[in-house]
Amino acid sequence: MAISMYQASIPQFKKMLSNLSIILKKGEEYASAKKIEGTVLTGERLFPDMFPLSKQVQIACDQVKNGMARLAGIEPPKFDDSETTFAELQERVAKTIAFIDGIKPAQVDGTEAKEIKFSIKEWHFEFVGEQYLLTWIIPNFYFHVTTTYNLLRHNGVEIGKADYLG
Repeated sequence: MAISMYQASIPQFKKMLSNLSIILKKGEEYASAKKIEGTVLTGERLFPDMFPLSKQVQIACDQVKNGMARLAGIEPPKFDDSETTFAELQERVAKTIAFIDGIKPAQVDGTEAKEIKFSIKEWHFEFVGEQYLLTWIIPNFYFHVTTTYNLLRHNGVEIGKADYLG
């Protein structure tokens, strides 16, 4: 029995976004306990040419909301990308979860061969649905969630694999 497109995506994205929320909460609590302004942590980068933590969370959410909207054939919500605080990032994660909660299996299942075309700046992408989910959305999502985890862990937040996996 094959796993459906919906089963391979929405439930796992929801779980990992919930785990991301817990990780961000621990980051906020750590900053408060250490009397560190939260935006110091949300502005952290692993290397100068990488995006800060806040952008990592934004992109993780964008992968899910934009990707699943493309597959479902619906318009994704627009977010301003202006979040800098833990509270604002938490709100973005919550809005992303709320959006995917509204996507029904019938909207995603059967999209394995659906043409997906989009552009990011000067790059143009063309996929079919299954390839898009498995080789674009999922790996990008995990990259940005993992980078968020790594940024917080690197800065002393006491999180571990159990927080990441839930």
